[in-house]
Amino acid sequence: MEGKTRPPATAAEAMARMDQYVALGIVGQQEVAHRLGLNVTDLTCLGHILGAGDTPLAAGDLAELVDLTTGAVTGVLNRLERAGYARRRPDPADRRRVRVVAEPEAAARVVAVYQPFYDRLGALFADYTPDEIAVIADWFERAAVEVRAHCAQVRSGELDGGPDGKPDAGPR
Repeated sequence: MEGKTRPPATAAEAMARMDQYVALGIVGQQEVAHRLGLNVTDLTCLGHILGAGDTPLAAGDLAELVDLTTGAVTGVLNRLERAGYARRRPDPADRRRVRVVAEPEAAARVVAVYQPFYDRLGALFADYTPDEIAVIADWFERAAVEVRAHCAQVRSGELDGGPDGKPDAGPR
């Protein structure tokens, strides 16, 4: 397969398009979460649980994946269990840990909502060569590392902006 000729774009233009995509993604996640009776954080965690497939995540691994405290993940898991989306089961290798598995009926509901979107994205990827897809995948993987680093800076207060440690009011 030969790649299509594409119009040139600068890094700034690509980031502006990324910002639009991310903003739409946030709104889309809120819509999906609402449709499924969840909040966005719980939906995000459920996505990781589903993505783990036949290798259920430990609760601590889930906390690390979504960059939440273990206490926060306990609350997420409580809500997911009450809503019938997931359940905890003992880790056979370590009794102190639990693994999280999705309820099959719940997984089917999530797939029913997401599958049309993934079908659309699959059609987009069909317009790219394997080498182009590899570049896209590499960029997303590397960008995720940078998002985590930035979130850590924001969380630490390093980027609050104001001299008193409070968020800056913006340009003056």
